[in-house]
Amino acid sequence: MSQGSLLANKMSDQRSMKAEVSGTPKTGSEALLRDTLKRCSPETLEAALKYRASGDVTLVPVIVLGIVERFLDPEVISKLRSGDDTVRFMEDLGLDSLTMIEAIMMVEESLGVSIKNEELLNLRSVGDLKVFIQEKITGFKSGESNEFYTIEQVASVMPQQDPFLFLEQANLSDRAAKGRYTISGQEDFLQGHFKGNPVFPASIMLEALGQLAVFSLLKNPPSEVGSSIDMSEVYFTGVDGVRCHRVCKPGDSLDLSIRLKRVRAPLAVFSGQITVGGEKAVVAEEITLAFKPMEPSTNGNGSEASALRDVSVSPQSTNGSH
Repeated sequence: MSQGSLLANKMSDQRSMKAEVSGTPKTGSEALLRDTLKRCSPETLEAALKYRASGDVTLVPVIVLGIVERFLDPEVISKLRSGDDTVRFMEDLGLDSLTMIEAIMMVEESLGVSIKNEELLNLRSVGDLKVFIQEKITGFKSGESNEFYTIEQVASVMPQQDPFLFLEQANLSDRAAKGRYTISGQEDFLQGHFKGNPVFPASIMLEALGQLAVFSLLKNPPSEVGSSIDMSEVYFTGVDGVRCHRVCKPGDSLDLSIRLKRVRAPLAVFSGQITVGGEKAVVAEEITLAFKPMEPSTNGNGSEASALRDVSVSPQSTNGSH
């Protein structure tokens, strides 16, 4: 049996044993996070706490390498800190399979990700682990350019604003986007939806997906449009193929994803999905937005000014009940 297969089998056994003894870890608890990383460096814990608060994926390598370093003998720490992503866990750092299991489970608990046994087979080097965890969190494959935006950056672009902005961070790639919204329980509409049993409305979850699509259009207009898009002229015009799979309540983090299916001004059609802790919550086969492109024009002095292209954009209501 190969080292990778042995590692996967041992991790499966240890996961089962840990579940029997203590139950599934609650990744949302700061106290648990501090306990999990108590033997890691202060820098690792600080980065993990900041990641929990902000979702900033640039902190992920610091956390992952800090956790790995926790299990190393002093004489090989310099190899890990060299920045060489080709450094191998077993051959160069001397980590045996059981120690690797402990490190990977600590990464899972700290970052709130789940690593399947079969996925372990390809995690042989520092670079393998860093890229894999980054892809797990952002949803983008390596080599696919993407940009991270904080809540402040999102709000500076969006026509929707607090208290009707349901997007607290976003990652954009060429024709797709990921986002997140955490249900705080302080949303006014939860006082009556439902009384004594706050449930996040499915219609607002669709609104969140629509807002992520709007942000994607405004920040990264499709090449087919050929211009920027007027932020005051983007409307949610339709949604089809909606399925709700899960009730969402205060404390849940909604992981949003959309992908552009087709676009021809003034319409753009996206597919969308929301998950909570990896569990499917909402799927929308098609989300249609209407928008008004902007294009440069020349004024009487010969200088360029921004003018709206003459297209008809009118908001329409959907026929579905949410």
